[in-house]
Amino acid sequence: MRRVVVTGTGAISALGNNVADFWRALLAGVSGIRKIQGMDQWQIRFQNGAEVLDYVAEDHFETPQIGFMDRFAQFAVLTAREAIAQAGIEWTQSLRETTAVITGCCLGGRSIEETGYYELFHNGRSRVHPLTIPLSMSNAGASHISMQFGLEGPAYTISTACASSTHAIGQAFWMVRSGAAPMAIAGGSEAPFFLGNLKAWEALRVISKDTCRPFSAERSGMILGEGGAMLVLEPLETALARGARPIAEIVGFGMSADASHITQPASTGASRAMRLAIKDSGLAPEQFGYINAHGTATEANDRTEAAAIRCTFNEHTDQLAVSSTKSMHGHALGAAGALEAVACVLSLRDGMLPPTANFLSPDPACDLDVIPNQARACAVEACLSNSFAFGGLNAVLAFKAFA
Repeated sequence: MRRVVVTGTGAISALGNNVADFWRALLAGVSGIRKIQGMDQWQIRFQNGAEVLDYVAEDHFETPQIGFMDRFAQFAVLTAREAIAQAGIEWTQSLRETTAVITGCCLGGRSIEETGYYELFHNGRSRVHPLTIPLSMSNAGASHISMQFGLEGPAYTISTACASSTHAIGQAFWMVRSGAAPMAIAGGSEAPFFLGNLKAWEALRVISKDTCRPFSAERSGMILGEGGAMLVLEPLETALARGARPIAEIVGFGMSADASHITQPASTGASRAMRLAIKDSGLAPEQFGYINAHGTATEANDRTEAAAIRCTFNEHTDQLAVSSTKSMHGHALGAAGALEAVACVLSLRDGMLPPTANFLSPDPACDLDVIPNQARACAVEACLSNSFAFGGLNAVLAFKAFA
């Protein structure tokens, strides 16, 4: 099996519209959580979200393209462009025919469906927008990336709620490692800020009314976010042969199902996914120095994840740094794992660990070193990126510093 490296990253989020801004904000502990724009606040009980700001579709796409692309698909293409440009890929026909595009998405373009339903059931219209299906389908991000770059290899989307893009990156990693694909573009995107979806999350009563405080005793719930992130994955020998500079190495992937409850997480399933990722990496647990936690700031998730980490790493837990960057970019659902994977590879590249922002005081049930509020200069050998989704679906990526 081949060693697989990350040679390009792209990101758009509430922290900025490119990777450099995203990383700069993470290290500064800047929160992108603010009052939700463009919506009558009386319609929903919570006021705050982590939206992408200063984004104008016409700055990035021709008008005819925009007509076929929902906001989430635009984020997918934009971040793929950035990752591919950073990787410095020169496309050959053979590479175009075999490169894989694997994306994760939870919602797809359901905002266009919501608009259509309103027109049908409220305004009495007899038809909906003729492009409702291509705009709303969750695989649109993968499809538009493949069309943008003429990529004819495997292209598909995984939808496993909040683990979607972590599953996508893990599958892409296994394909490149095994030789099933010579290169992969993998990640995810999401655009959840439309009324029906916000009302659905409101009904679950898991959204904070102020901000996201993972692992803090004062936490009051999650904050929704939007955006996207993509990674370019390729074999180490290929990257070096063409003069690319690897950012980090992706070394393991593990996944599991709790088989327990549709919304309540189980520490046993989360621990199993971490153990499988570590086993797949070929590294010892003691070689891991950082975990980018799922860290949603809900009561159930944080305590369960803390227990799962301690069960997985035992006495080494006290030497682990753990942070949740959702405290800054919000919970971007199907795109969350991709944003957090980018944070992981940049942490390994720069020897800097992003903090858990908005932290006030520790919860004894979350007995972890959560890097409160300030980034930490610390070069670690390897790290994990955790994603634990509704439905009891767990996915974990393992990354290693490239030397």
